[in-house]
Amino acid sequence: MPRTIEVCPDRAALVQRAKTLIVEQIQQTLQVRDRFTIALAGGSTPKPLYAALAQESLPWDKLYVFWGDERYVAPDHPDSNQLMARQAWLDQVPIPAENIYPMPTQAGNPEQDATTHAAEIAAFFQTQSGQWPQFDLVLLGLGDDAHTASLFPGTAALQVCDRLVTVGNKGDSQRLTFTIPLINAAQAVMFLVAGANKQNALEMIFASEADNSQYPARFIQPQGELMWLLDAPAAETLPQALK
Repeated sequence: MPRTIEVCPDRAALVQRAKTLIVEQIQQTLQVRDRFTIALAGGSTPKPLYAALAQESLPWDKLYVFWGDERYVAPDHPDSNQLMARQAWLDQVPIPAENIYPMPTQAGNPEQDATTHAAEIAAFFQTQSGQWPQFDLVLLGLGDDAHTASLFPGTAALQVCDRLVTVGNKGDSQRLTFTIPLINAAQAVMFLVAGANKQNALEMIFASEADNSQYPARFIQPQGELMWLLDAPAAETLPQALK
């Protein structure tokens, strides 16, 4: 379970580094397998990354796209993670429509939609009950409260260990989110963290001891590779030994 931490000078450098690493991962994986599976993050930091990836020449028909979490809004809602990724990236490249697996948010019942999407993922990966699908890459952001995906401090979603997808809650707002075990089953997880407002969260995540339920990103310990890409403002207060 190797962990790497890279500090980039600024947000633009972070985006370029992330793009380079993702392209390398896609190319390396496709040398040994016939598809690459990626789960996308929402938020402001990944948006320029997606725009940069849209400029790449990749075997799009071998890329299969999921989302690690989604706000419980319609697909065309301005807050939709799916909409952002489609506009910045997926609509700009010839990726087959059937290779895109957005989280469903139309049933009017988040629990039902979480179950539906879990079944879609299990069917795609052809996993049996008790097995965890293994994404090639899960992209994650980080909130200034140390949440990631829609796994918020002190919420019930943090305790869900027997499902692939569950309902995450931010106050009165409901989301769909990958569960911790599903994220941790990935071949690689990449955090993208930018901004000085993330300093306190990062200090607690990398602390030798802290309450995981209050700093949920501490739960992310994948069996594969764990990559933290930080910009300099976010990393400023971390111990030198970590940088």
